[in-house]
Amino acid sequence: MKTEVRLFAGSASKDLAEKIASSYGQDLGKVTHYRFSDGELQASYEESIRGQSVYVIQSTFPPADNLMEMLLMIDAAKRASARHIVAVLPYFGYARQDRKDQPRVAIGAKLVADMLAVAGATRVMTMDLHADQIQGFFDIPVDHLYASTIFLPYIQGLKLPNLTIAAPDMGGSKRANAYAKHLKSEIVICYKQRTKANVVDHMTAIGDIEGRNIILVDDLVDTGGTLCKAADMMMERGALSVRAICTHPVLSGKAYENIEKSKLTELIVTDTIPLKQQSPKIKVLTVADLFAKVINSVQNYESISSNFIF
Repeated sequence: MKTEVRLFAGSASKDLAEKIASSYGQDLGKVTHYRFSDGELQASYEESIRGQSVYVIQSTFPPADNLMEMLLMIDAAKRASARHIVAVLPYFGYARQDRKDQPRVAIGAKLVADMLAVAGATRVMTMDLHADQIQGFFDIPVDHLYASTIFLPYIQGLKLPNLTIAAPDMGGSKRANAYAKHLKSEIVICYKQRTKANVVDHMTAIGDIEGRNIILVDDLVDTGGTLCKAADMMMERGALSVRAICTHPVLSGKAYENIEKSKLTELIVTDTIPLKQQSPKIKVLTVADLFAKVINSVQNYESISSNFIF
């Protein structure tokens, strides 16, 4: 017997959740987010969800209240006897903390995975994890979607001659190679050295740049330091243009200022995280239709592999 689907939004992702609900063909469910005078959060469903499939939509970007709100909504759904509780995290926060890269540090991604499951999530749906192996941190099913489904048609629509896909660092080479293989284009890999987090000390590139239209590919853009430095370096080495596609627009610190001053022609992102301000250099593509389609497939026990370009 099929269960009824109810979609609910966290306060940080309400705009995206409304788009997903509209694409799915129903209204968002009624939920109240209350904040006590000291800042403590409380989530309350204002309709019965007993025996239903509940999809809680919330990206867990900072502040940590966004993650806490997601956990409270999952717990509330569990205690309200929902049959299935799917945590829809278009952006999975703390994903960059996926390993011990130095002594005495936490593995934040694993901790968040555990908290989601303990709170009562029976499934997780997310997009472009910082590292694919994070799926293995969960003991519940994970639907890992790829923004390439959205980005590739956009790139093809640009019809750029001498197209080259670039990875902004060695860690992004697998992603860049997948794009290059699909587009039958050349590939360039940037090599960077950091003095500390978010600060690039030196950068060079491996591959042909002169006379090429470059598209940098990454899963997220934070301060924009790496992308902007890469764009400036490539233009100095004779590139015709440099664009960047990044799924998650974290855009913290002086990111907007860095992007405006850089030689980037365009930064293409998705709406997994809402922009703090508008910029003529930033174009936003929505992931709403893709999430709605996958939710429908999951609910009807259909394969979702057709939604993946790679």
